[in-house]
Amino acid sequence: MIVIANDHAGLELKRELTGLFEELRLPYKNIGTDSPESTDYPRWGYRAAKLVASGECDRGILICGTGVGMSLTANKVKGIRCVVCSDCFTAKLSREHNDANMLALGARVVAPGLAAMIARVWLETPFSGGERHSGRVGMITAVEQGRADF
Repeated sequence: MIVIANDHAGLELKRELTGLFEELRLPYKNIGTDSPESTDYPRWGYRAAKLVASGECDRGILICGTGVGMSLTANKVKGIRCVVCSDCFTAKLSREHNDANMLALGARVVAPGLAAMIARVWLETPFSGGERHSGRVGMITAVEQGRADF
């Protein structure tokens, strides 16, 4: 299951992406705001990241004005590797090489059609599982857990 969360800036883009989820027949949980009233992105990013970190959701997509605020918040949660993307190449490699489990998009940066392409690539790309990349993801986890010795 995919969790999607947004602040007020991401409301319209969320509608575009939930349509993509339906097209791909992906179950999703919408926990973002459905109001255009100003709201604080850390609340939404944190809630979504907790759902991914707990395993209740497999991956998550976050939407705010630039994607940066949501990603900063999500990356504070243990077990989260959230990437801000504005192109398909980064989306693909963030999955193949980094096993990113959350994607942050900027509704004021990326047009809806491109955002849907980025999300599709990100959702459909598996982690390579290769030794080199698995080792690096392990190093990220070691840093997160305060046990890095390199």
